[in-house]
Amino acid sequence: MGKLKSSYKNMLLSLFFICLLAAGLLAKVNDMTEAPIADAKALKLEEAIKNVVPEFNNNPVAESYKVATDGGDSLLVYPAKMGDDIVGFAVNSYSNNGFSGNIQVMVGFDTQNSIVNYAVLSHAETPGLGSQMVDWFKPQVQEFSLIEKLFGFQVKQSEANSSIIGKNPETTKFEVTNDGGDIDAISASTITSRAFLEAVRRAYAAYTESENYTSTGATIAIEDEVTEIKEN
Repeated sequence: MGKLKSSYKNMLLSLFFICLLAAGLLAKVNDMTEAPIADAKALKLEEAIKNVVPEFNNNPVAESYKVATDGGDSLLVYPAKMGDDIVGFAVNSYSNNGFSGNIQVMVGFDTQNSIVNYAVLSHAETPGLGSQMVDWFKPQVQEFSLIEKLFGFQVKQSEANSSIIGKNPETTKFEVTNDGGDIDAISASTITSRAFLEAVRRAYAAYTESENYTSTGATIAIEDEVTEIKEN
């Protein structure tokens, strides 16, 4: 029995040291990967801002500020400048009403209230359906059929109203056409489309208040102009 007890003790000690070693290795790996992951996130953010606003020469991230909303949260706003002149704003917005939950987008505006571009930062929507929002709400490149290419003619097609680029939320109703809006929803992904447009409207609410922002860096309080989306 003494030998058996000794074996149990050795097993416990061995397991303890193995766990201790594994914990140490995991901590080391975490330390090694923490900085690269942070750098990758920062680069993704900078690229998103660069892609959604007019050309700038300042550091929007360093000059960013928060705009508080009625719901108790806040949105980050990144001012884009050329010299001392504001050329646009990038707004990090979101919706929690996607088909699979949270959607994060960066929406860019010029100084004329029009959307310059947008970038989807993160989502968990269905591949091939809701995931199409990455490009769906941008101008679509028309593809010609083989017959059109061979014979040099173009079949007249009805113009799609899915793009939000260049549109002003003051004059365009940023809701899907099924709900009486002006924007065509993604085929078979109305819930995702509603959530995406909700995020854009939320971004626009922050953008309109950004024009009143001063260099004090204070948080701006705004009323939430985004209507609640209900799934049918």
